[in-house]
Amino acid sequence: MVNIHASCVLLGEAGKAFGAPADAGILLLGESGKGKSDLALRLIDRGAKLVADDRTELFTRDNALYARAPKSLAGLIEVRGAGIIAQPFAPETRIALAVEMMEEGYVPRLPQPEKFMAPPELTLSEDERPPLIWLAPLEASAPAKVAIATAAF
Repeated sequence: MVNIHASCVLLGEAGKAFGAPADAGILLLGESGKGKSDLALRLIDRGAKLVADDRTELFTRDNALYARAPKSLAGLIEVRGAGIIAQPFAPETRIALAVEMMEEGYVPRLPQPEKFMAPPELTLSEDERPPLIWLAPLEASAPAKVAIATAAF
């Protein structure tokens, strides 16, 4: 198990319009203040379920990447301007897509396919590494982009 600076949601109903699987875990990566919690909140508003906010424990099971919240942070999300708020949460999820937060204008228009490089302590085969995309998390379309990318991959 490795603890990383990331947020995570279980896609749930948030991907329904694009046919994305409800059991898909979305790992949101980026520095502090880049919009991870904001994007998680907007996905939750569309039917996703919180897994972890700001700190995420990654682990492998059956050659797949999983995520969960550290026990002390389970069910808590930081809502800028409102504080730390308790929410219903999923205890863990299998990661189907990793999303790196980027500044608007720096997101590649037509990127080459990439896969998330899990921390080296976690042994994961190349085939089981989840796809990685880059998004400007505060764009209005960011939640839809997460859902359609999850469905596509």
